[in-house]
This record gives sequence, C-alpha cells and structure tokens, in this order.
Amino acid sequence: MSRTVPEWIADNDDQDVPQRVRVRVFDDHDGRCHRCGRKIGAGERWTLEHVKALINGGQNRESNLAITCDWCLPEKNAEDMEDKSKVYAIRSKHLGMKPKSRWSNSFRKSRT
Repeated sequence: MSRTVPEWIADNDDQDVPQRVRVRVFDDHDGRCHRCGRKIGAGERWTLEHVKALINGGQNRESNLAITCDWCLPEKNAEDMEDKSKVYAIRSKHLGMKPKSRWSNSFRKSRT
C-alpha cells in the first residue's frame, strides 16, 4: 500500500511534532512500544521518541519517530546518553584532545 500523505519533516530540531503526526506514528506502530513490543493500553502514558536520538545525529522527521512505553523510556534515554558519551570521546580523541584528569586539577588547586 502506498503512502497517501507526505512524510512530515521538521524545519529544525526544536520544532514540536504536530498532533496529526503523533497519531499517524501511533497507528503505524499499531500502538506497540518499539522497544518491548507491548501493546499500550487506553489511557496509559507513552512518549513519542526519536529512534536515533537527535543528540546522536538522528533527524527530526516522521520516519525516525516511534512510540515508547513509560516502562522502557528510562532505559532508552540512558542508552542514548551512553551513545552520546562514546561518540564525544571518540571525536575528542580524533581531534587530539586529551581528557582532563580530575586528580591533576585538584592537585593544582591545593598547591596554590
């Protein structure tokens, strides 16, 4: 079956997802959490989530959106932050930046 409406793409990363798109994404996923596959019941809390987080290079567009139940949300957010930290560490190393040692900073402060 072909798509009848064009995909929603945000103008920028801060743009909120319109209600009509939220409903479409919920229906496209048959009301199931994209992580655990559990059917989300009526009145149950859920979050519209970027599959690849914006902080990790994901795009703010309909094809990168899925629904996540409140049970899976903390785990998803923790994984996104872990990915962000890894990318930052690799990028910093690539650019020749060395991480600052906490010990050396505290040593310098105590010596002055």
